[in-house]
Amino acid sequence: MAHRFEIRQNKAGEYVAYFCYNSETIFWTEGYSSKASARNAIDSILKNGPGAPVEDKT
Repeated sequence: MAHRFEIRQNKAGEYVAYFCYNSETIFWTEGYSSKASARNAIDSILKNGPGAPVEDKT
């Protein structure tokens, strides 16, 4: 699959959820103190993201 979520640890030891397409990182979340919190962020994106409107603020 070309797109995926990844959970990584940053230099501060926090867990960060990344959304990647092919080998490029598209966006990432804030750092969380637990891996479960990063997983909850991914679950929230999957649940709430598909119906989110697009706002053009240009």
